[in-house]
Amino acid sequence: MSDEEEQECPECVEGLPAYMGTFADLMSLLMCFFVLLLSFAEMDVTKFKRLAGSMKDAFGVQREISADAIPMGTSIIAQEFSPGRPEPTPINEVKQRADATPENTLEVICKPGDAELNEQSNSGSPAPLSFVDKSKADLEREKKIKKTEEDAQMIASVMREEISKGTVEIETQEQSITIRIKDKGSFGSGSAELNYDFIPVIDMIREVLVGIEGTISVEGHTDNIPIDSRRFSSNWQLSSARAISVAEELFASRQLSQDRFAVTGYSDTRPLVPNDTPLNRATNRRVEIIVKQNDVSRPVMRSSSRNQLMEFDQDSLGDNFEDDGLDVLRPSEIF
Repeated sequence: MSDEEEQECPECVEGLPAYMGTFADLMSLLMCFFVLLLSFAEMDVTKFKRLAGSMKDAFGVQREISADAIPMGTSIIAQEFSPGRPEPTPINEVKQRADATPENTLEVICKPGDAELNEQSNSGSPAPLSFVDKSKADLEREKKIKKTEEDAQMIASVMREEISKGTVEIETQEQSITIRIKDKGSFGSGSAELNYDFIPVIDMIREVLVGIEGTISVEGHTDNIPIDSRRFSSNWQLSSARAISVAEELFASRQLSQDRFAVTGYSDTRPLVPNDTPLNRATNRRVEIIVKQNDVSRPVMRSSSRNQLMEFDQDSLGDNFEDDGLDVLRPSEIF
């Protein structure tokens, strides 16, 4: 056989291979299957648009821009993480430790307008400002408050037994000490005369007040039950009379100067608790001796009501009342 001899090959079958029919049927069925799934699915348009938008931003798809603007892509990183500009954090005060000694205490040397004046005098150079945490006045005030608390502790230690019995309370507020005499055992019902057994308590209060500086205010308080007796026509008279009785007992030994005292009756206008139960009303019936260590002025003895105020001579305490048209509390109505 020669190389040039023509080789015979089998004839090709016309048409597509036999497996193509089965393959086409399979593809058609799969397409119908997914079409049915899509037709039965509920499309959330809002969610779809949000998803499409996030994908567009993530891949940096160009947005619609005006013709004269520079096209810019965007991404999730560019949206969530943008370079920030540092913001200054203002400090309300400059804290500086200051000792109580005058030589180590700094003072504020600038006043409103000083910065502008210094600026003009120094040809535009800013003047330095100095701040302190506490001024001398604040340090002195704290020292006085501490002294007040020490005095209150001393009074409480002396009157420990009366405090435990519930006849006396000691309270401090800023530079004031309140010795609260409760209604229990001090006065009889509707009476302004101190019980004889309670006078030693007043004597004890007098002894501690002698060694304490400050003005002394004796304030009488009642409950809201009206009174109309032969001696007292109102709670104003009763509260004032009780306050005067306590003040007179404090004056008995002449150890305390009357110039330090002020006597006031408040009736039921300043209750400690609501007057809704017998126990609360008993709490509101009281006489308070308030030592004000921040007040060195000379007070006047007075009995006050809501819109009425009377003043009388401290040295006589009950004599030479001036009738100026007000409802004056006369000695005969008290004693």
